[in-house]
Amino acid sequence: MTFAPNQISKVQRPGVSFDLQLPSPRSSVWFAKFLEADMKAVRFITRTANSSGTRVFAIIVSKLGNGWIYPILAAFVFAAWGLAGYRIVLLAAVNAALMHCLYPIIKRRFRRLRPFRVDPSLPSLLKTLDEYSFPSGHAMTLTGVLAPIVVLWPATALSAILMGCCMAWSRVATGHHYPSDVVAGVALGVAVSFPLSLCCVAYF
Repeated sequence: MTFAPNQISKVQRPGVSFDLQLPSPRSSVWFAKFLEADMKAVRFITRTANSSGTRVFAIIVSKLGNGWIYPILAAFVFAAWGLAGYRIVLLAAVNAALMHCLYPIIKRRFRRLRPFRVDPSLPSLLKTLDEYSFPSGHAMTLTGVLAPIVVLWPATALSAILMGCCMAWSRVATGHHYPSDVVAGVALGVAVSFPLSLCCVAYF
């Protein structure tokens, strides 16, 4: 399903294109309003990164989410827990691998264009890692990695929430995601990683 404001009911496959019959005109109207509100939120949030300081911060946080943040988190865990921290790091690695298996499949299914591609007036502060926006892989993976840290080390919950909020903001502020993308990413990360982490913790 192509997830774009001007293609609400279009389903496309390689070599095939046909219209999807929505349940009712009212649902189509509400969906259009949702997409419009999502884009308005992007325009507002990107303006919060207009200053040089906030722009640099958004870029740094997003680049950390490309992968750099995870060795830093692992080092922090080992520094605090010693070798016993291997349980947290191992679970985090499993969750990250699982997230990386899931989100490309979902992205190819929805094929939602990134905000800066839908609205050329929006800035793209750095290069994208892939073409589509829904859901946010950065938000999903970070949530998955933070899940076992919070489960086994509850004192880090507030820090984890702050990190997640910074990542969510940066992904929208850079023009790469809609708020609904990061909400979906966090929700999927929580739904998959927290139950998995709780189950694994019970066995080792």
